[in-house]
Amino acid sequence: MSESMFDLPPKAPPELLAEWSDLADRVCRALTRAGLPARRGDRGGGPAGSGADVHVDPFADGGGGVYVDWRTDAELTTAVVEVMEGRVDFTDPPAVVRHHRNVHRFMGEALVGILDSAGFQVEVPDPHTYGSAAYVKGLQA
Repeated sequence: MSESMFDLPPKAPPELLAEWSDLADRVCRALTRAGLPARRGDRGGGPAGSGADVHVDPFADGGGGVYVDWRTDAELTTAVVEVMEGRVDFTDPPAVVRHHRNVHRFMGEALVGILDSAGFQVEVPDPHTYGSAAYVKGLQA
């Protein structure tokens, strides 16, 4: 069975993918220059570590481009997953869940501010689609 059961949007043209890839590399350099761990999460090459995860969404559906999200250390992520496997009162979540959520919120705000300061056009996309990721539109004019 070689046909996909899902209608995936078409990928962006190779020229645009190359531009986005170059932009993602620039974003990584800017973040590491600021002292943050940053890696291209879309290139694989080993387990994902904590820090800024920069990736290119290759689809030409209006959502494609460069995104940056924060990854917490595996120890914190695992602790949250273990708690979430049980019953959780989302109106008053356990401290580790609140901490994880706050880290993502604070680091997301920091990533946007740092990238803006470094000369990038940054937007906060729909959180229901992109979570806490920031969208890097390009370089400032």
